[in-house]
Amino acid sequence: MTTRSTIRRWAGVAVAAALAGSLAACATPSGGSEQGSASAEEIAAALQKESSITVWGWAPQLEPIVEAFEEKYPKIDVKLENVGTGNDHYTKLQNAIKAGTGAPDVAQVEYYALPQFALSGAFADLTGFGADELEDQYTASTWGSVSIDGGVYALPQDSGPMAMFYRADVFEKLGLEVPTTWDEYIAAGQAIHAADPNAYITNDVGDAGFTTSMIWQAGGQPYAVENGTDVTIDFADEGSTKWADTWNQLVENELVAPISSWSDEWYQGLGDGSIATLVIGAWMPGNLESGVPDAAGKWRVAPMPTYEEGVAAAAENGGGGDAVLEQSKNKLVAYGFLEFLNGPEGAAIHAANGGFPSTVADLESEDFLGYESDYFGGQKINEVLVQASKDVVPGWSYLPFQTYANSIYGDTVGQSYANASDLNEGLAAWQEASVQYGIDQGFTVNGK
Repeated sequence: MTTRSTIRRWAGVAVAAALAGSLAACATPSGGSEQGSASAEEIAAALQKESSITVWGWAPQLEPIVEAFEEKYPKIDVKLENVGTGNDHYTKLQNAIKAGTGAPDVAQVEYYALPQFALSGAFADLTGFGADELEDQYTASTWGSVSIDGGVYALPQDSGPMAMFYRADVFEKLGLEVPTTWDEYIAAGQAIHAADPNAYITNDVGDAGFTTSMIWQAGGQPYAVENGTDVTIDFADEGSTKWADTWNQLVENELVAPISSWSDEWYQGLGDGSIATLVIGAWMPGNLESGVPDAAGKWRVAPMPTYEEGVAAAAENGGGGDAVLEQSKNKLVAYGFLEFLNGPEGAAIHAANGGFPSTVADLESEDFLGYESDYFGGQKINEVLVQASKDVVPGWSYLPFQTYANSIYGDTVGQSYANASDLNEGLAAWQEASVQYGIDQGFTVNGK
């Protein structure tokens, strides 16, 4: 995902409230819905008949993909609608689901929000259409995000393996080596801030998506879900504590800029070098090119720093897939569109229009790997980003009420940032509030 709106880290309270009603009855969906399964031949035949589907999504790459699909299947009319992003998108989607009418046939959904819809029965399990046979086409991390409780509830569209984007000129001016470990990263942050009190290693005022991604990279597994309703939340696990203890050294010593991402001040800092690095998803290059054009030639990309020298580790940050709604009356065509959208043809269009694909074939293509970015000083940035996709730590999962959990992040972990206090305490508060909400919605959480 390559636009500002698509990297929204958490949806607001409105969508949490809208989703709450469906959570109490949350259960593992059954596969017995209308058009719940079909052979490849049946899907191909459906694509040759006059019909239409509605698609809700915001990614700019969807328009050229829809055009290519309609050219290949001229009897299918695809009505592409952008009903908003983040909070707006999910609220409208859930309202239509709750009403029992008005939902699209296909919806774009970010990976963190997928379990919440899938486990409440809103999305069709695609295994009946043969989706489970497509696993090898996608990276392990994105496939793991769409495979939930034994079903497949979306096909991956894009991904956000994390890397470190950095201002080469800042490091060269100060004679600093590019950090490869988090200890070196902290030391670089100290040196940058000591040289100029208005300069920082990065910005961070607290962000749910960033926090969970960083815990993911540290090997944490604070969330576990079994049978769709049995939930464990543990932010005192080794990986969560490892990240909090490390990041405390930056936050408590005021070594991170107190600037919100995507603000005017943030873009200014990226442009003048007062924000020296961003640890963020692989969709970031397009945002830098469009948002900070005057810094062309000054940015580079390196792997994420790690906790152990020489042991590569990354996480996903952002990205999402596309699901077929259970409410759809045209599931065969909807699934056929999904296979085009996120298969070889659509993925190639996606990559050509600035997206970072989730398909192995595209990530391994010579053209993609060999791309030399003028903005990044001629660096073959995709070599670094593709390797990051291979280094994503396995085993991560989200909550079946992640949207709500993210919406209360600011009142818990966010307060630790605001007060420059121990992030472990903020994580404990986030856990407590999330546990109580889950219990209130009818889940069994931490055995209660």
